Amino acid sequence: MTLPTHMTGIAMIGHGGPEMLQLRHDLPLPELAATDVLIRVTAAGVNNTDINTRIGWYSKGDNDAEDAGWGGNALTFPRIQGADICGHIVATGPDITDARIGERVIVEPCLQEADGALLQSPWYIGSECDGGFAQYVRVAARHAYPITSPLTDTELASFPCSYSTAENMLTRANLRAGDRVLVTGASGGVGSATVQLARARGAEVIAQTSAAKIQTLMDLGAVQCVDRQDDLRAVLGENSVDVVIDLVAGPGWPALLDVLRPFGRYAVAGAIAGPLVELDVRTLYLKDLSFYGCTILEPQVFGNLIKRIEAGEIKPLVAETYPLADIAKAQESFQAKSHVGKIVLMVD
Repeated sequence: MTLPTHMTGIAMIGHGGPEMLQLRHDLPLPELAATDVLIRVTAAGVNNTDINTRIGWYSKGDNDAEDAGWGGNALTFPRIQGADICGHIVATGPDITDARIGERVIVEPCLQEADGALLQSPWYIGSECDGGFAQYVRVAARHAYPITSPLTDTELASFPCSYSTAENMLTRANLRAGDRVLVTGASGGVGSATVQLARARGAEVIAQTSAAKIQTLMDLGAVQCVDRQDDLRAVLGENSVDVVIDLVAGPGWPALLDVLRPFGRYAVAGAIAGPLVELDVRTLYLKDLSFYGCTILEPQVFGNLIKRIEAGEIKPLVAETYPLADIAKAQESFQAKSHVGKIVLMVD
């Protein structure tokens, strides 16, 4: 096929509010390194990382632009965001067989290779390099996973970021069949993915959520739901769960350690209620707890996720869809937190 020289996409021109997102039709088509593929993007999911990066939330210096990237460095603008990507390969770099052209793929968001070289520190697509909020995206071929599934491209775009984050936390925490696991923020994209993936492992899932979303999470496989306003110690009891998967943090954080049993495991990949918490170190060492901060994907995680999707062990949860041009509306809806699952932008 004949490729254009320019494409349409959403350019983030700086840190700030939605006004930093510009719909442009003159963005240059990505140039391929030797081991890259070019993907025609059909759908791209919205997630917390996009918004956090835009507002500078990752900065530890009061939203100082010098460390506001996902990896702790300054971003280069304009930047095309978008970490949840589904599309079709339309071109390959010289070191990649053109037999891959035409494959339907989803993209592993945590990159170990970019610009034709292995990375010293992983990049997050849409932060350290351009992502999927555009008609085309380039990525190292190793991160473009072919998938065979009856699901639509929109449904497949709901998986990469949230489900790989969830699968990575469960992998790091070594969740096993029969374990009792508490999932905070269970109605969000990562939380609802965690409920499904934990259930697929044979764990007993307790979901913390709002009262209005309890039935949805029970339908996903939770055996018990706890209102996020409730006292976890009173409802669950101290020393009552084996694993905590936390996406919330914030003021209620100490109770998460109290409900963990001795030798319990705590894994975290989010802090939507606030990143600063109060830790009584005595709880940590007297109960022999293990803590896992989870960002970089374990090598087997994304491949395992693909297998679960193709086997139909997990299902997509697409709450809403928007055209790419309505990204500001999509992010506004995302931040309202009235949905369960993912919001997806239709790019093609």
